[in-house]
Amino acid sequence: MFTGLWFVWLLLVLVGAGGGFALGYLLKNRAIGQNVTQLQDEARALLSDAKTKTMEMELEARDRSQGILLEAENEVSRRMKEIGRQETRLQERRDNLDRRVDALEVRDNRLKEREQRLDARQVELDRAAQVQLAELERISGLSQEQAKEELLREVEAEARIDAARIIRDIEVQAHEEADERAREIVTIAIQRVATDQVAETTVSAVELPNDEMKGRIIGRGGRNIRALEGITGVDLVIDDTPDTVVLSSFDPVRREVARVALERLIMDGRIHPGRIEKMVEKAQEEIDQTIREKGEEAALDLGIHGLPPEIIRLLGRLHYRTSYGQNVLKHSTETAMLASLIAAELGADVQQAKLAGLLHDLGKAVDHEVDGPHALIGAEIAKRYGMPESIVNAIGSHHGDIEQCSIEAMLIQVADAISAGRPGARRESLESYIKRIRALEQVANSFEGVESSYAIQAGREIRIMVRPEEVDDLASVRLSRDIARKVEESLQYPGRIKVTVIRELRATEYAQ
Repeated sequence: MFTGLWFVWLLLVLVGAGGGFALGYLLKNRAIGQNVTQLQDEARALLSDAKTKTMEMELEARDRSQGILLEAENEVSRRMKEIGRQETRLQERRDNLDRRVDALEVRDNRLKEREQRLDARQVELDRAAQVQLAELERISGLSQEQAKEELLREVEAEARIDAARIIRDIEVQAHEEADERAREIVTIAIQRVATDQVAETTVSAVELPNDEMKGRIIGRGGRNIRALEGITGVDLVIDDTPDTVVLSSFDPVRREVARVALERLIMDGRIHPGRIEKMVEKAQEEIDQTIREKGEEAALDLGIHGLPPEIIRLLGRLHYRTSYGQNVLKHSTETAMLASLIAAELGADVQQAKLAGLLHDLGKAVDHEVDGPHALIGAEIAKRYGMPESIVNAIGSHHGDIEQCSIEAMLIQVADAISAGRPGARRESLESYIKRIRALEQVANSFEGVESSYAIQAGREIRIMVRPEEVDDLASVRLSRDIARKVEESLQYPGRIKVTVIRELRATEYAQ
């Protein structure tokens, strides 16, 4: 029974499965049919849209092609019109060229005819010139070559006279312009320097608090004064001058050391050989320090660097040296500034002029110890310490002891004269001034034809009046040169002296 029931259940299952399968198959076929129908509808819709877009594109393409064709036709039409205008212009140019060619042919024919007439006239003129030349030779008695030589001689003589006149005018103008330019350069240089008056003297007298101090300075048996003179190398002059001791020495540095030491001994009150020696040593150290400082200060003020220490020390020694009352170190500094300013105006080497100006009086630091002119001594010192040859030449030639080899050397001589000769630079006694003025006038009066002479402008110019019946204009020029040369040879003076010869002729007559 159980087996039959199981069989029934199996049969029912198979029947159910078969029915389900059949039902699923039917449902699937139905769904597929519906999908196919839907796809067919969509395909028809897409086909319809494609046909519509195809028609629209064809219409659009047709419109574009028609537009392009129209533009092309318009462009061709425009180009044709432009070609037509160009052809018209070319034709006009061609016509103009033809007319010009015709005109040139006419002008050429006229020129040929004129040339023929000119050739014929030239032949006639040559024939007439030959006839005239033959007639002139017959009348003058000279051949053509002789007449040409005579004419050339006359022209040459006239040309020489004109050339001499032109040369004289040029020389006068050149002298005037050169003097004006020189005055301008010197004036500019002096204005830019604008230094103080440099007339100074090193103190060589020491004031005492009382006359009793003179005895203490002399010491017992003169031991103090002998010790001081022996250590310093300076002579002490103790005379009847109240409250004053005079120091005498050719070496300005030694004199300064002695002055400082003596003043300190007087202030201290203890004066004996041992104390004198200590004070002199201290004064010597102080002066040496001052010498270095003054030399370095002078170089620094001028912007000069790298000088050897020995040169710096010699420059510092010039601080205690004077020339006609002018401090030599300040004079050297001023000369360097003047030389550099003038060099800048002339386009010369400014630094070289400045260095040579600073060192130009270097020999004065030791000229009391070495024989010879201070210019040559300074040149030898500069050469010894490796200064350039141009600097050595400028130092040695600033007083004419050797030949100058550069424009900078000439500038040093000029700047030195300006610094020494400007007003207030140096002092001189009235007696020496009068002697110099008289000597200058005597030199001028020693020449023949001189009526009188007058030294003016503190002896920097002399004016000579000459007798016009004895000295003509040309001789006046020679006389001024001869007097200037004799002044240079026979007198010593700072700066330069202007020599002016004046000739005046007066004609007087009386009407009765």
